[in-house]
Amino acid sequence: MRTPLNRWLILAIVGFAQFMVILDATIVNVALPAIQDDLGFSRESLQWVVNGYTLAFGGFLLLGGRAGDLFGRRRLFVLGVSLFTAASLLDGLAQSEGMLIASRALQGLGAALVSPAALSIVTTTFTGGADRAKALGVWSAISAGGGAVGLLLGGVLTDQLSWQWIFFVNVPIGLLALGLALRYVPESRLTARTGFDLGGAALVTAGLVVLVFAITKAQAWGWGDGRTIALEAAAAALLIGWGALESRLRHPLIRLGVFRIRTLASANGAMLLVGGALFSMFFFGSLYLQNIKGYDALQTGLAFLPMTVGIIAGAAMSQALIRRLGVKPVLIGGLLVAASGLLILTGLSPDSSYATTMLPGLVLMAVGMGNTFTPLTLTATTNVGPEEQGLASGLFTTAQQVGGALGLAILSTIASGATDTRLGQAPGRPDAAAQAAALVHGYTTAFEVGVAFMLAGVLMATVVLRRRDVAHVNVDANAGVDANAGVDDAVVAAA
Repeated sequence: MRTPLNRWLILAIVGFAQFMVILDATIVNVALPAIQDDLGFSRESLQWVVNGYTLAFGGFLLLGGRAGDLFGRRRLFVLGVSLFTAASLLDGLAQSEGMLIASRALQGLGAALVSPAALSIVTTTFTGGADRAKALGVWSAISAGGGAVGLLLGGVLTDQLSWQWIFFVNVPIGLLALGLALRYVPESRLTARTGFDLGGAALVTAGLVVLVFAITKAQAWGWGDGRTIALEAAAAALLIGWGALESRLRHPLIRLGVFRIRTLASANGAMLLVGGALFSMFFFGSLYLQNIKGYDALQTGLAFLPMTVGIIAGAAMSQALIRRLGVKPVLIGGLLVAASGLLILTGLSPDSSYATTMLPGLVLMAVGMGNTFTPLTLTATTNVGPEEQGLASGLFTTAQQVGGALGLAILSTIASGATDTRLGQAPGRPDAAAQAAALVHGYTTAFEVGVAFMLAGVLMATVVLRRRDVAHVNVDANAGVDANAGVDDAVVAAA
């Protein structure tokens, strides 16, 4: 039997790798101007430094999660870290647009193997009691806080060294995680032998890739453009075809019955909404600081540092609150606090002070997110058997990534429309002040819709997640029990 020390070491190893993956989703944003100047990217192709990663990450997550259950979670974790590390080295060595975009896609594939495998290793290592809540609290802080740290670290490395170092920094981290995983992380997989559903794997992966591609292109093409509609129709056809195939197979890649687990379905639905609001807050907040307030990359990263502290504090707070109140009240409270932070950001103007307007909004958003991610992760991975923990982890991470991409595309379209409308209302040719005001109007309009996303998450948690859907967990640190004895050890009761 593994000792508690070994369990926490396993959490540290896989959490270390997850932090690297999440960090890389945002660290590149502040370096984009330097990359464009150095490699000669066109304005149109620059977005693929980000979208190439997002496309592969979001598209292969479900396949990565289920493959971990079937072939071994540590094996997929090691393979993913290896791909991610090698791709990071290629990123830093890139000498052309094509090479960087291709290696970023390879990085996304590695991330799609690492992230669900890492979470399923955590959920199968910490099977019940207070330790499970603590471990998932740490995981939530890593997953939510990595994006904010990425903005800061990206600014520091780009400013002090060069844009190549935002990728080179992953190489020693990845090699360390790889060595520790091979030595300390045990292997786990399905014990029953089943065939591999190659057709289902191809259909679901193709469907998700096309869906994410359609979302990323919708902002440039427009949601009503024929190309966007054609891609969305193709994605729908592929995913419907996948569902039809899975329903007829004896050993499908993904058991469709898993979607009838109410806790998993409600948590993933809420994560779609939360991911859209959170990704958009980072995006529009960064644009406001750099385009309106004149911050450089390093200053922008420092401005988001309170987000990291707030998320960590909120995740730690959530453990005590879950013990006292239960998962459902903490989830609803976290969403309401995060929504209040976004609501403050809707009051931004070109003359707003960072200290009096933006900082309070960021702090409330961060604390709310810290109190949201832990109960969401608990809920999404509860009532799912050990043999499907990789699948549940892949679904949850897919919801976060697709929700982020979809939310950002929708809110970017809304923000652009609001800005254009405001500029169209200005008499004559707008001066610099009028243009700044129009941009901020677009940002704050996006924040308003983000608040609506959060409130829709509250509604989902309140109405869809019923009391009998969540079981009671003993959160007393001295009375943790084995969750395999029943579902009561996985989730705190709803209020």
